[in-house]
Amino acid sequence: MKHLWLHIRLLTVAFIWGLSWTAGRLVATDFPPVTAAWIRYVIAIGLFLLWLKSTGNMRIPTKQEWKRLAYIGFFSTFLYQVFFMFGMKYTAAGDASLMITFNPIITALLAIPFLGEKMTKRLASGLIIALSGVIIIFIYSPNVDIPATTRMLGDALIILAALSWASSTIFMKKAMTTTTSDSTEPLTPLQLTVWASVVGFFILTPWSAYELIDSGMPEFNQDIILSILFLAVFSTVISYVWFAEGIQTIGANRAALYVYLVPPFGILSGWWLLDEQLGLSLIAAFILIVGGVAIAQSEKHDESEPSGIIHGD
Repeated sequence: MKHLWLHIRLLTVAFIWGLSWTAGRLVATDFPPVTAAWIRYVIAIGLFLLWLKSTGNMRIPTKQEWKRLAYIGFFSTFLYQVFFMFGMKYTAAGDASLMITFNPIITALLAIPFLGEKMTKRLASGLIIALSGVIIIFIYSPNVDIPATTRMLGDALIILAALSWASSTIFMKKAMTTTTSDSTEPLTPLQLTVWASVVGFFILTPWSAYELIDSGMPEFNQDIILSILFLAVFSTVISYVWFAEGIQTIGANRAALYVYLVPPFGILSGWWLLDEQLGLSLIAAFILIVGGVAIAQSEKHDESEPSGIIHGD
């Protein structure tokens, strides 16, 4: 009961991130994908900066820190959002919410060459088990109303989104634990996220401008507006702040348990709001992917950082 309110917020975060896949699908199918991501980050960055200022955590990065942030922003905001939005244009929300759960294993694999970590038997076993779940989604998804080749393309793009986020996680781990030559202390995870979002936003801008020039001003409707606001305010800002507070209070590994609830919420919200299909293949894939990730992460981890934990969209 000590952290009851914290656990309620973490459960709410899992629900929000699950619903985000449905919101992403709604936006991506009826709106220019990169422009939608651009608008989302206009709103999110403004709120993030207000949060930093109101909490007294505003710090402008140094020149060398901006160089680090360029890498993080390129992968975590620009590439991730492009792959996420185009992926959601082609695949089902429920399928995508399962695919992204594979991210921690990708992060662990990238840590081998970039952070000097070792391939372990548990990681290898978890990789094989989780991959079998991914294959089930690719081949046996119940969402047969989406053409198979289209859906598989979307699933592949979501995997690339997971790879992009995992790549940014590697850079963030170094940035959170080491200083640059012109700084005295590392940026906090929230500061890194905010300023990396700013970098990614500026990289997104030319592509968004090209979409507007090529296709003209997009049409807004109530579903589009509410979905983009939901993705910006709830999925990006509120959920990240609450999840970061959870990591600081109960540790990354315990907070990460709530991430495993994201796919069920994603599948159910897709079924409820988008008439997506349910099926035994989704249950089998969920068990295999989450089980594989759990086995791969069963080695001891540093409780102070998220070890490849992702947000839900």
